[in-house]
Amino acid sequence: MVEEIVGDAVIVADLFSGLGTFALPLARTRRVYAAEGARDAALALKAAADRARRPIAVEHRDLFRRPLSTGELDRFGAVVLDPPRAGAREQVAALAASKTGRIAYVSCNPSTFARDARTLVEGGWRIEHITPVGQFRWSTHVELVASFAR
Repeated sequence: MVEEIVGDAVIVADLFSGLGTFALPLARTRRVYAAEGARDAALALKAAADRARRPIAVEHRDLFRRPLSTGELDRFGAVVLDPPRAGAREQVAALAASKTGRIAYVSCNPSTFARDARTLVEGGWRIEHITPVGQFRWSTHVELVASFAR
């Protein structure tokens, strides 16, 4: 689903990348920049990318305290955003003003997603589709994947 949203973008940012759930598969055919605030996760992703020989530039970066600027974001054809439950308020503000072509937003919290989506829509983005993902059997918890475009 995320790869479909990213489409044919050649250079992709994976923000709040964790261990590389999205960065590693995307890097099969694209150049990927991955930012993650948890040092251990960033180091594990770098090691996995090196072992898999995937071109991923991994940065240990706290996107709450130091989100990518609009200028930094403008170089990416697409952005994958998979924040923790707190959402990505700080990062979304810069994304809303960026020239990035597409955003794949993966969320585990409908409230913070709605807040962040509003910021993007007010910045000129449109929601193309939202897909619920019920990956936790016997639970009421639902993830979602949303596609944003200009």
